[in-house]
Amino acid sequence: MKKIVIATIFAGATMLMADGATIYATKCASCHGADGKMAALGKSKHIAGMDAAAVEKSIHGYKDGSLNQYGLGASMKGMVATLDDAAIKEVSAYVATLK
Repeated sequence: MKKIVIATIFAGATMLMADGATIYATKCASCHGADGKMAALGKSKHIAGMDAAAVEKSIHGYKDGSLNQYGLGASMKGMVATLDDAAIKEVSAYVATLK
């Protein structure tokens, strides 16, 4: 019984983390705005409606330290450090829906 409960809790937590809107609200909205139309720290382009594949590539670049657009590499690396591949894919897809 204990293993089933732990597996259920883990699966539920994974599903919550894979929700693009939730990830965006907790990791991105404070700098990019609720609608993705705010320049992060007054430096970046708007991200609303960006192609999901481009967003995903950028997040991976920030996460591995190979991308430093607008001098925000260190800040972005910290924000995306805990995102796994599934979460990155979900939040990228969500950003593409913002208009």
